[in-house]
Amino acid sequence: MSGQSFRHTHRVTYAECTLGNHVYYARYLDMLEAARNEFFRSLGTPMLDWQSADTIFPVIECHLNYRAPARYDDVLTVELRVSQMTRVRLQFACQILNQHGTLILKAHTVHVCTSVGEKPKRLPPSLVQALQPYCAAR
Repeated sequence: MSGQSFRHTHRVTYAECTLGNHVYYARYLDMLEAARNEFFRSLGTPMLDWQSADTIFPVIECHLNYRAPARYDDVLTVELRVSQMTRVRLQFACQILNQHGTLILKAHTVHVCTSVGEKPKRLPPSLVQALQPYCAAR
């Protein structure tokens, strides 16, 4: 996959773990969301600013492939790239690795660009330009 990766670091909290000391499966979605939010912030426009401009990016599909457990106090790196970008959709390819480089999770999420009223709309040109260095398919 070409394109730059954005990296976000996350330390696993006790609250994210099950009694068996592994991250509860649904908590990975929260980690992916946090990474996407930090990614947009790093591009110069936090998600709340997009929302104020009547543009949101709801998830319409996600796929998670669990490879190894993450445990309490692990330091995880969430890596993401834009794997596909069309007029109204964004797809992110993601992976999560622990501090030892072990692959914990591979995932992708698909988002549609809409107004706050959920009417599909084109991706803003300024966002398309900002995403280019992270886009796998140019």
